[in-house]
Amino acid sequence: MSSYYEKVHDLLHKQVKVIIDRKIFSVHPKHEDIIYQVNYGYIMDFYAPDNEYQDAYVIGVDRPLDEFVGEVIAIIHRKNDDEDKLVVAPKNIEFSSEEIINKVNFQEKFFDIELIR
Repeated sequence: MSSYYEKVHDLLHKQVKVIIDRKIFSVHPKHEDIIYQVNYGYIMDFYAPDNEYQDAYVIGVDRPLDEFVGEVIAIIHRKNDDEDKLVVAPKNIEFSSEEIINKVNFQEKFFDIELIR
């Protein structure tokens, strides 16, 4: 396992701050047919293999946000991409694996994914 994947896995069940750059119900900047069903952003000071900040979905909050502090409840491992995505939620709110996948499927349906809990 590479150091990137070790560091991502170390974030599981930890509290993180997500800066939202794609708010819920916004249109993807490159693909107009993709509408964000959740808030989506990044973790500052944590770089992914694409040399951009680590991406994260925020679930459990159904209004547009600028930033969010919550717990990493899952990792979406993209088997056919070089970057995993974090799933962040309010502390003490439970989501099944099926619920998580359904919430992020608007974008993850284009990838071969594995959910890590």
